[in-house]
Parts: sequence; C-alpha cells; structure tokens
Amino acid sequence: MNTESLPTWKKLSLFAVTWPIFVDSVLRMMLGTADVYMLSRISDGVTGAVGLANEIIVFCILMFGFVGIGTSVAVAQFLGAGRAREASRISALAITVNFIFGLIVSLTLVVFGEGIMRLMNLPPEQTAIAKQYLTIIGSFIWIEALSYAISSIIRSNGQTRDVMFVTLGVNLIHVAGNYLLIFGHFGFPELGVTGAAVSTAASRLIGLVVLIVILYRRIPYPIRLKDYITWNSTYLKQILSIGLPSAGEHLSWQSQHMMIVSFINIIGTAALSTHVYVMNVSNYFMALGMAIGMGTEIIIGHMIGAGETKAAYHKLLRSLRFCFLLTAAVVGFASLFREQLMGLFTTNADIIAMGSGILLLSVILEPGRTFNLVVINSLRAAGDARFPVMMGVLSMWGVAVPLAYLLGIKLGMGLLGVWIAFTADEWLRGLIMLLRWRSRAWESKALVQPAGTAPAAAGQGA
Repeated sequence: MNTESLPTWKKLSLFAVTWPIFVDSVLRMMLGTADVYMLSRISDGVTGAVGLANEIIVFCILMFGFVGIGTSVAVAQFLGAGRAREASRISALAITVNFIFGLIVSLTLVVFGEGIMRLMNLPPEQTAIAKQYLTIIGSFIWIEALSYAISSIIRSNGQTRDVMFVTLGVNLIHVAGNYLLIFGHFGFPELGVTGAAVSTAASRLIGLVVLIVILYRRIPYPIRLKDYITWNSTYLKQILSIGLPSAGEHLSWQSQHMMIVSFINIIGTAALSTHVYVMNVSNYFMALGMAIGMGTEIIIGHMIGAGETKAAYHKLLRSLRFCFLLTAAVVGFASLFREQLMGLFTTNADIIAMGSGILLLSVILEPGRTFNLVVINSLRAAGDARFPVMMGVLSMWGVAVPLAYLLGIKLGMGLLGVWIAFTADEWLRGLIMLLRWRSRAWESKALVQPAGTAPAAAGQGA
C-alpha cells in the first residue's frame, strides 16, 4: 500500500507516537529524581530545600508552555490540512517568542528567587541551600524555553523518537555530572548542591544543541533565517488562542500546588521531605497518562486539520479507556511495594510510613488524573482551550486549596489530608472534561481548514 498518498493522521499510529513520549517523559522525570536521590545521601533537609527550588523551576518551565502548547496544536493542524510551509513559519515564530520569554524568566529568577522561597515559608537554613541551587538553574532556564518549543515542533511532525533519544543523552550526561560534581569523584571538586545545579544546566545545554540539529533535518519544509525575525500577527494569535488558556490551566495547577506546599511547610520539615519523595514516585505514574495524552493530541490535531471530527471523537474515547485501565493496573501493582519505594530515598521510619500511606491513596488518585491528562490534551488539539482552564481554576482554587488547608492543617490530618484534597480535585475536573468532550462543543473551534479552503477563525469563544 502506498502510504505517501494517505493523509498525515492515517500515517500516525498511537503506539508508535506514544511510546517514545512515555520513555521521554520518564527520562525527563529522572533528571529531577537523580538530583533528589543523590542529594538525599547528604540529608533529608537538603532534599526538601532542593525539592522546593525545583517546584519554582517547574512552575517557570510550565510558563513556557503558553507558546509550546499552542505551537504543537497549530503545527499539527496545519500539517493535517496539508499546509507544511505555514507550519514551518509558525514554528520559527514560536522559537523566537519562547527565547525572549526565557531570557525574561531567567532574569526574574536570579533577582527574585530568594524572596519567592521566603513567601513559601521555607525555613532560613533551607532557604540558603535552595537559593544556591535556584540561582544557577535560573540563570540558564532560557535553555528550557528553547528546548520546549523545539521539542513541541518535532513531536507535532510525528518524530517523537528523536526527542526521546535526546532526553536519554541528556540524562546520561546529567547523572554522570552529578556523580562527579556532587560527591567529588575522580579528582573533581565536591560541590554538593552546586554540583547538581551545574550538571543540570550543562546537560540541558548540550541537549538543546542536538535538538536544533534534528529540527532542521526532520521538518518537511525548512525554516529560513528570516522566518525567525518575521512577525506574523495571525500566526501569533493562533498560537496564543490555544497557548494562553492552556498555559493558564498549567500555571493555575502549579501555583495552587505551590500554595499547598506552603501549607505542608507549616505541617513540618518531615512532611515536606515526604511530599518531595512521593511526588518523585507519582511523577512516574503520571508519565503513562501524559504520554498517551500527548500522543492522542498529536493525532487528533492532524485529524482536526483534515476535518475528520467524527474519527477524532472516537479516537479520544478509545485512548482514554486504554489509559485508565493501564494506569489503574500500574499504580495498583506499585502500591504493593510502597514501603520499598519510599525506602529508596530515606531510612527515616516516620517518613517511610507517611509516604507509604499516600502511595496507597494514589490507587484512587491516579486513575482520576488520567481524565485530565488525556481529555484536556484532546480538547486543546481540537482548538477548545478556554473551557478546561476555566473549570480548572474553579476546581483547583475552589476545591483543592481550601480542602487541603481544612483537612491538612485545621483538622490535623497532615500530609494525608493534603493528598485527599488533590484526589478530590483531579476526579472532579476529570469528569467535567469528559462531559465536555461528549458534548462535542469543540467541533467548531479548529484553527485551520484543509488546504484550498478559507482558514477558520482562531480563538473562538468557550
């Protein structure tokens, strides 16, 4: 069968697109886990400080998503519509915008990083440690801004394995750098927290260089130098019509999470360390839903660009069913070894007991999170980006934050009460998103139409 004549979405297999994203997600999470694991050899206090600094870094990286996410959807829809030249031009604009934004965020972290940590109730002795880490990482956060945009473009072209291999290389360099610079092996200086930060920044810079090379080898229509400095307001509006609402949803989640972390700091240092360790385990559970959600998003974006809304509707439901069952099975199996998993990070019996109870709760939490990771990505791919952020903000700040404070602090349930609040929020938002997809209100919100027809208006209302 001649596949060249097939529309782009028929050339994309969910498994072929998803498994590299899953591996890539796991590898990216291992970057943070490597720092947490190796620094835990120093002390639980150091781990908690660096974990909080990483919360701020993740918050900033999510801010880059307002361009990366919008670009991913726009590029997928343009490719699905058979408009590869425009896909390349919108890609160039996205890279430029994210680079500028990344430089601004880097400057902000260097100047205001310490003040942000104080606002989050971090004890003074841990603030000094976290500042040391955050200043170095923050100075080079623009690398992540560029990497985010370029990775999104490469994935939208269906080349998910390339990004995976780059992340694998970055991980290997990072772990080797940690081993040499944290502990001072083979004659290198013993830098501790500073060594972890230097290793992280250096490995990400190398990864960025490789991504740029891949970008020029994989996209169907080459990006010209002048495309980077050509300002096209129509393309920018299309990116932002998806990117801003989507970034708003991510930023709302991260900001409410940081607010809740400030509650955890009130509970105590042991609770913060436990939370950091549990989050590092939970991130791997989330990787399944993230991968299937992103893979489905790419395919549905191509389908929407080609005008295949009925096929897109059923594609999401099949992906969601598969992801829900797979997540439940994996988390259920992992919960059997919850004490051993916590024991990888610490020997503190109280922290292991506290964390084990929360990992058991994850059997309920993670399947609910699946709805958000898969359905929201598909709504976004269809151009329906505003509804998820509106419902997300209402649930996060109307349910998760007040419930975490009530259960965790007022009723004295501690960290377990906080995670019960997370569970309630994830399930509520997930079920609302599923109802939105079934309503098919997203069918009229495509950014583009197939080649030869008039482009659809970008950024239609909710």
